[in-house]
Amino acid sequence: MTDLAAQPLRGVRVVELAQWVAGPAVGGLMADWGADVIKVEAPTGDPQRALFQSTGITKPLPNPPFAQDNRGKRSVVLDLRSEDGRERLDELLITADVFVTNLRPGALERLDLDPSDVVKRFPELIVAAQTGYGSVGPERDTPGYDIGAYLARSGIARRYSPDPEPPLFIRSGVGDHATALATLTGILAKLYERSGTGQGGLVETSLFQTGMYTASWDLSLQRTFGKLAPTPHRTESDGALVNSYAASDGQWFFLIGLETMRHLPSVCHAIGQPDLLNDEDFASAAAARDNGPRLVAILSEAFGREPLAYWRQRFSEHDVWWAPCQTMEQVMDDPQAAALGSFHRTLGPDDPREAMHTVASPVWFDRQGAPPPRPVPALGQHTEEVLRELDKLDP
Repeated sequence: MTDLAAQPLRGVRVVELAQWVAGPAVGGLMADWGADVIKVEAPTGDPQRALFQSTGITKPLPNPPFAQDNRGKRSVVLDLRSEDGRERLDELLITADVFVTNLRPGALERLDLDPSDVVKRFPELIVAAQTGYGSVGPERDTPGYDIGAYLARSGIARRYSPDPEPPLFIRSGVGDHATALATLTGILAKLYERSGTGQGGLVETSLFQTGMYTASWDLSLQRTFGKLAPTPHRTESDGALVNSYAASDGQWFFLIGLETMRHLPSVCHAIGQPDLLNDEDFASAAAARDNGPRLVAILSEAFGREPLAYWRQRFSEHDVWWAPCQTMEQVMDDPQAAALGSFHRTLGPDDPREAMHTVASPVWFDRQGAPPPRPVPALGQHTEEVLRELDKLDP
């Protein structure tokens, strides 16, 4: 196999005018897959570069979150408030296949970069515009970090937290990366379309709509039936075989036996209680659902007697479907993650000896993971290089 097999976007040029996470993550994936991604930054840089300082941490530290989504790009500083800066950006867009931005619609309009107008000016260009809440409607310019637009506004935070517990909280970046994957899907569809028509076009995604799509099962049920069953505490769940349990050493795991009567025998034999299969409360899927809290209690008590290593062996012997709830530290040592080549050593922007570890692209091509990434660019590191390339193109 050649490197080309793992770099299907080699030859594609991307101009990225984006900051923080959702937009840069699109460019980051495309760079992993071989595209030439030019990251256009203001003289002050993408604020994600100063992530730790913005949260009050003053100690100089490497910045793995920035590295994760910006490895392998070329950084060009342009002041888009100036006429020269905007002209230079136009020159870049002439050479580009894709333009990725997550600036708010109002900000783009003030820069004469309204996505619809950009498509008209550069008809072969694919413009991928991300927003918090969409490009239309009364909240088109509302700020939309993923905690707000993806998690809270979409219903996920309330739906996936049982009353009266506080809303679910997820770490920053989860909704951003889901939205990046949605955006990249749209870009690839447009690239395919352009191969036949020669015409580019507009791709639009938002954190809000991606959040609603993520929660689409529950939203479609709500829309259809006008109501949803409440989200119960795990001890009150009617789904005992799709639930979390703690072993005696405090390590948690999930059973994932979605088909009750297919998986219940395996679980009962694993815990040494095959007699439960003769209990009328669990004689059918409907009965097990009606008596879910009782079965949860039985399983919780059984699993609490032995450590996870014991249950790992028992589950293997009895073909129980399950998964450990791992800490991030445990994921680092997961042999399956190692087999997938899940972590890259990535060089930082300021010191070639400064190495960080980032997570590989989740997509393989031709049975190959992405090759090791190129370094993270320093702010403006490639400005002169890229502008010289543009000057050579002038007639």
